Amino acid sequence: MRSPRLIEIDQQGPAGRHADLLRDLTASPALVSPKYFYDALGSSLFAAITRLPEYYPTRTEAAIFARHVDEIATQLPTGLTLIDIGAGDCEKAARLLAPFAVGSYVAVDISVDFLGDSLTRLQLQHPDLPMLGVGTDFSQRLRLPLEIGDGQRLLFYPGSSIGNFTPAQALDFLHQLRQATQGGGLLIGVDLLKPVAVLEAAYDDPLGVTAAFNRNLLRHLNQLIGSDFVLADWQHVAFFDRAQSRIEMHLEARRSLKVLWPGGERAFATGERIHTENSYKWRAEDFAALLSAAGFSRIRRWTDERAWFAVFLAQA
Repeated sequence: MRSPRLIEIDQQGPAGRHADLLRDLTASPALVSPKYFYDALGSSLFAAITRLPEYYPTRTEAAIFARHVDEIATQLPTGLTLIDIGAGDCEKAARLLAPFAVGSYVAVDISVDFLGDSLTRLQLQHPDLPMLGVGTDFSQRLRLPLEIGDGQRLLFYPGSSIGNFTPAQALDFLHQLRQATQGGGLLIGVDLLKPVAVLEAAYDDPLGVTAAFNRNLLRHLNQLIGSDFVLADWQHVAFFDRAQSRIEMHLEARRSLKVLWPGGERAFATGERIHTENSYKWRAEDFAALLSAAGFSRIRRWTDERAWFAVFLAQA
């Protein structure tokens, strides 16, 4: 049996991350990039979120693939390299390896330890498939190693992670994805507009898993910058902003408090928030236009019966 290779690309370094975090924490209002959700525990919590009954994106996207995977496969060359952006536990890509007759698999994720464990499990299921893990923060710039090779590529970006970007940022990232395909294709999942009650329940489940996922970010910050956030001092807040067409997630101070870190501090008033994530929701036709603006062509899309979610296949 093969063993998956793992490459880490540190595009920023600890000093750069530290400076960025302190800049954002001392901004008004305070914010933290959602990429800091994904330490090993955060990645595990997100995997749990995808199994919640309220969190429709994962199961709706999976149903689209289950229904249309053979049709999608007819649009693809055999033996391609499947490059899974934001791979997480690799489960979404795992369902496509055989139907797409994949020749090699590349998993890209910010959480290196979690990625390594996921790839090891997947390799047991596909012992002869070449696998490569790339641990990197691709939120600012997507860099892929030469070890991927020059074969035909399909970039896979599921789960509507593109929703974490503003429309302008999404266009820039799609340009990067198009370049990274090297003339291949992009298969991307996009969450669509739907009733507000459905959207808000997906990001504020009654079991509190999403709240734990959000608060875990503070525990991760304590590790990264030496801060003294107390998780019990903060509550999870999530709501849909109609004007921006996005879900917003925040952490809200339950009381007046002060957070310390080596060389600095920040006071928070009761009710003051740290903005931790946006998740933009799209109209299908608007996202197709965005793909065209990024230089993609031959755009096809598949949706579920309620048109809650869409999967797009586009050629670079």
